[in-house]
Amino acid sequence: MKERFPQGFMWGGATAANQVEGAWDEDGKGPSIVDAIPGGKARLSIVASPEFDFTIDSDRYTYPNHKGIDHYHRFREDIALFAEMGFKCYRFSIAWTRIYPTGVESEPNEAGLAHYDEVIDTCIAHGIAPVITLSHYEMPLHLATAFGGWKNRDVIGHFERYARTVLTRYGHKVKYWMTFNEINSAAHFPMMSQSLTVKTGALDPQAKYQAWHNQFVASSLAVKIAHETDPQIQMGCMILFATTYAYDCHPVNQLATLKETQAFNFYCADVQVGGKYPYYARRLWQSLGVTLDIQPGDMELIAAHRVDYIGFSYYMSTTLNKTDPKADAAQGNLLGGTRNPFLEASDWGWEIDPTGLRIALNQLYDRYQKPLFIVENGLGAVDKPDENFTINDDYRINYLRQHIEAMADALEDGVELMGYTPWGCIDLVSMSTGEMSKRYGFIYVDLDDTISGTGNRYKKKSFSWYQKVIASNGSDLR
Repeated sequence: MKERFPQGFMWGGATAANQVEGAWDEDGKGPSIVDAIPGGKARLSIVASPEFDFTIDSDRYTYPNHKGIDHYHRFREDIALFAEMGFKCYRFSIAWTRIYPTGVESEPNEAGLAHYDEVIDTCIAHGIAPVITLSHYEMPLHLATAFGGWKNRDVIGHFERYARTVLTRYGHKVKYWMTFNEINSAAHFPMMSQSLTVKTGALDPQAKYQAWHNQFVASSLAVKIAHETDPQIQMGCMILFATTYAYDCHPVNQLATLKETQAFNFYCADVQVGGKYPYYARRLWQSLGVTLDIQPGDMELIAAHRVDYIGFSYYMSTTLNKTDPKADAAQGNLLGGTRNPFLEASDWGWEIDPTGLRIALNQLYDRYQKPLFIVENGLGAVDKPDENFTINDDYRINYLRQHIEAMADALEDGVELMGYTPWGCIDLVSMSTGEMSKRYGFIYVDLDDTISGTGNRYKKKSFSWYQKVIASNGSDLR
């Protein structure tokens, strides 16, 4: 079989603490923003309401993230299953509130630090390299309610203390890190990545762009701390990338596509990789009425401490049609847009476009000439086990096969790609809907949307398929 992937390619899987761990109030952990966000299909519309203020109302809502899949207690079992698949790496996040429960403490919570010692050591014992996200949609709730989230510059210092604590503790045994998960996703849902409610600026471009600036400063501080801790540490940024098409060749749609690609796909990475604001930023700020508060030394810090690689998620493309207001909307796509007539969609309406991944890889590498790492990709679907909990998820295998083939094509194009960690390698609570029924994993977890069930783990058909893919270094995709 032809070798299409380089030796040492990092095959693995990805999760986030707030979606798998549970144990939301154990061992000194404080509440995060996600602990105050209800589950269910209306989740994003609830947090987009002007009334939403992070009040936990268990009489009205369910909070599935409070229990997750109990990875906090069952991580050894889960990591052993990852090792059985042959994982070379496991991308997970540290829950900020396990280390600093409110975010403002002067000393960290030792129980939280000890927990991640065990998780990291378990990975290493299985030959799995940890890939750690510092902040994955889990800001301490206190920093959101008392400080107003990332628009408040004072949050930078609290993040810097947290980053220094965990990098000092684990930097000698963890090489790969990322700062903020899907930092650019705030363009569409600033609640998760910037902790902004409607009351505190979710709909205000000034608040959003100031929050980004503060995150850019914080990201550069994390890069600085990482490289001072150990020059071998690789610190990446992490963006949500959606290849963007014009619906047709009308110049209006072509220009809109260019502007959207700049403002969404590239803006944050341009700063974190390039070390400065891009040429189009001033026009963008002016069009939105944004005036940034840039303090002395900010831009020097951002220029001096840039990320080492680009991590990104890719689930779907988006299509723009500014000339036909009656065009069919893309149902379910988080980023909106017009329905692409050439693409099929998932159970949740996310359009499936593996060629878009090849385009994304080429666009990112052409622009930045930095190593790329696909740290999220996958198919959220309804899995229906039989009485023996057998799940024949050929639809997931087909999705992943097509995207891995697109990755191989991009490598042959000349792209430098470090690795691939499909999202939700074990079933978890969905970010967008707070459901268990939207499943991504190779491993089925017997829990329903109310987190009722045995919690037992069962291997899906895709488990053995991905095991074969890894063993063959991507050569055998049958």
